[in-house]
Amino acid sequence: MTTRLLALFTALGFVAACALPPQGVTQQDLANFDLAVASIGCDLIGESDYLPVELQTGLTRQQVIDTAQFRLATDAAVQLENGGVRLVTGDCAPA
Repeated sequence: MTTRLLALFTALGFVAACALPPQGVTQQDLANFDLAVASIGCDLIGESDYLPVELQTGLTRQQVIDTAQFRLATDAAVQLENGGVRLVTGDCAPA
């Protein structure tokens, strides 16, 4: 049982480590996303959060959603209880 759990956690770690950015999103887009999310207080929750991030980055709504999911998969963000996402790296790193 312990061996199976260890194998599962190892596999999950490899999946997270191998996560690829969303299609059509460059490294510069990722950096711009991080800056834009930081500028609105580090949380993506609703329309009032997504719209300024879209405008600042030039990404579509779907690309912003996919990038937030990518940040979750790479532990650069955490899921909030209200369904939103909080960036936890760079300017948004917990103190």
